[in-house]
Amino acid sequence: MRELSGKVAVVTGAASGIGRALAVRFAAEGMSLMLADVDPGGLAETARLAGDTKVLTQIADVSDEESVRHLADRAFGELGAVHLLCNNAGVYQGGHLWTRTAEDFTWLLGVNLWGVLHGVAAFVPRMIEQDTEGHIVNTVSVAGLLAGPRAGGYAVSKYAALAASQALAHDLIATGSKLRVTALCPGAVRTRINRSARVRPFHLAVAPTLDDLDQQGRVDAAVDKGIEPSRVADMVVDAVHEERFLLLTHPEHETDLRRQTEILLAGGLPAL
Repeated sequence: MRELSGKVAVVTGAASGIGRALAVRFAAEGMSLMLADVDPGGLAETARLAGDTKVLTQIADVSDEESVRHLADRAFGELGAVHLLCNNAGVYQGGHLWTRTAEDFTWLLGVNLWGVLHGVAAFVPRMIEQDTEGHIVNTVSVAGLLAGPRAGGYAVSKYAALAASQALAHDLIATGSKLRVTALCPGAVRTRINRSARVRPFHLAVAPTLDDLDQQGRVDAAVDKGIEPSRVADMVVDAVHEERFLLLTHPEHETDLRRQTEILLAGGLPAL
């Protein structure tokens, strides 16, 4: 997809952070937008920031299959096509792996993994039928490549999202599709992912533990030092143009990944 102008992009998790930055950048490229999130106020603000381009917004919970299918129906029905799908919605929960509850995993996997799977199921078959160039960007995380301490549940969900992205990319090539895939693996970015609890469903809420509170300060500090979401959006546009599968936002993570692979193959575990 060398040319984005006149095409249609769908972005989930568009009310803030990377999702908002993607929407604004795609609008600047001349794309029409279908934006989704569970935060109506933030979603409306993103639509305003997108300027004069055609923008549709919809409240959608990506962990719910019907909600995503309804999003797809509206996107194809009212915009006529979808050329760029960004399964971007994501949530974070820290803490040691043994402290994570069933509710934590239901929430994390529901958004971070099932959000991707539901997006693929609802959009990709119809994108294939269009028989046009197109692209799917799944927001994974560097945690989907480099699992570290104090974020086991999050890493599990993101490793699975990376596996889904790889499998999708292979399937599309094997079947001769014109669609391509990018697995976006951000490091620290100045978003509100450290405040994910604000969108946690009531029925999955649990009381915070000392483990949670200890981790919160670490994540807050990392986010404060992160790069701007607009830089990530610029990288995504380049990756779509270049049909690049793996997109790391921080060059040092390439070195970290090589080092981890070498140590794992030698039978060890890298210190993080």
